[in-house]
Amino acid sequence: MTTILHAEDLGRARTAADFAAVIALLDTDLNNAAARKQELEQAEDSAIFGDGDVGAVRTALTDCNVAIALLEKTIEAADKRRAAAAQSEARADIAALGDEIKSKAASLGERWRTVHRLIEQLRQELFEADALNRAITTANGLFDAAGVADLKINLTTTRRAAMAGPRATLPARLSRPAMQADRLLLSFLSPGGALDPRPALGAPVESVKSKFIPASERG
Repeated sequence: MTTILHAEDLGRARTAADFAAVIALLDTDLNNAAARKQELEQAEDSAIFGDGDVGAVRTALTDCNVAIALLEKTIEAADKRRAAAAQSEARADIAALGDEIKSKAASLGERWRTVHRLIEQLRQELFEADALNRAITTANGLFDAAGVADLKINLTTTRRAAMAGPRATLPARLSRPAMQADRLLLSFLSPGGALDPRPALGAPVESVKSKFIPASERG
């Protein structure tokens, strides 16, 4: 009775990679068996003309053919098992990805809630800063009228000094909407930006609105 050399390996195989490894071994056995068959066929030809035992050679050739057929059948069955295992693993990977994405979606929601809170906080700070700005502007006018210009506050210098400092580095990959939002946020900090009526030193005169309109769409 012909047996498969790697039957134990097949019995232990569970994953697509396990089956692929055993199939590679079976393929090697099949190649060896095919080479052995060719040798036996040549030996049969020689035995027919008196050089060898024809019966023994033909028996060996029959055994070899049986082994080849069994190997081919085993490889076919193992390949089906490999494909089924690969499908199962793919489904498991998708399920795991689904769980991961659900977790990321929850984190995304938390991030957006934080963005909303910070934007509302920013708006409130802008409202209060604007009120102070208007109060100081009015006072500066009174100081001019009273001839005490040395008491005036330079609002631009005050704002630019307060908004100076390190900036976060852009991540390697950022979506276009996120980049546009980032440019808008930076415009509140940059000279010549949304809160600064004067352009940065050496920059061309350009309205704040036009900075966010593609050149191809400008009139």
